[in-house]
Amino acid sequence: MSEFNPGRAVAPDPDVQSFLSLYNSLDTPAVHELPPAEARSVFEEFGAVSVDIDLHSVTDRRIEGPAGELPVRVYDPHETADGSRPFVVFFHGGGFVTGSVDTHDAACRKLAAETDCPVTSVGYRLAPEHPFPAGLRDCYAAVEWAASNAGAFGADPDRLVVAGDSAGGTLAAATALLARDRDGPDIAHQVLVYPVTGDVTDTAAYEENAEGYFLTAELSDWYHELYLSDSIQQGNVYAWPRLCRDLSGLPPATVLTAGFDPVRDDGAAYAEALAADGVPVTYRNFEGLIHGFFTMVADPVALDGTQLAYDLIAEELAGLSP
Repeated sequence: MSEFNPGRAVAPDPDVQSFLSLYNSLDTPAVHELPPAEARSVFEEFGAVSVDIDLHSVTDRRIEGPAGELPVRVYDPHETADGSRPFVVFFHGGGFVTGSVDTHDAACRKLAAETDCPVTSVGYRLAPEHPFPAGLRDCYAAVEWAASNAGAFGADPDRLVVAGDSAGGTLAAATALLARDRDGPDIAHQVLVYPVTGDVTDTAAYEENAEGYFLTAELSDWYHELYLSDSIQQGNVYAWPRLCRDLSGLPPATVLTAGFDPVRDDGAAYAEALAADGVPVTYRNFEGLIHGFFTMVADPVALDGTQLAYDLIAEELAGLSP
């Protein structure tokens, strides 16, 4: 099996199986059967976990966005710094429809602690009320803000990192592409955790992991339909970066996927496309994990394998330091 042709383990990791048993026992409706507002409430409740991680500060701010004020939350692991740290701009997952800075609070706390870098989590606008490209425009504005304000957090504006999980990984990839094409902020690295960058429906993973592993093919399709209000956007490279014919000149990437995930092969395909166009890529498939593992950092849903992902990201970002 080649580096960019991932598979899955014989069975999910034991702690993943325990989580799936717990999740499947919950008496809650399927997210895709709910109106978006109710789906968000369910997602918020499910993501409301706390983790005991000591950081210097966690601050809610409002910055200027393309449609008014944009909420961000800044996680800083240190009181003082020498200005050489990378500055991570993080975009949460949730299928472009659900999710928030609150659902990913534990993950961002852990990301800041493990990487020793300040992390800014962005509360971008959600579909279907704000379909593509509204969320992407918010994410790009947040990166522009980070480039102008990195020094205030003891970070280096030349070491900007865009990162995200799931839909947030898609937005991170698209933001990096947009910054290249607009000659915008100089992004030093992109961290893409099980992103969706193109059509997932024609992949082996979409078929073999269609149901039973947290994210289902049906839910993925529901998110997709709500994100793009106009069918013509199906061919927009900023919606689906894997459609871009030339990925050269993009920042080095760390791409992570999960074996039991219907979108696994799409992330691998994007990693392969980046590498083919000369972009340095570190790719890792966690064969026994599922979509969503990146946020499963606290009981009762903590997964043992998740720590390996954070270790890898920390190692990658450490390489950006002078």
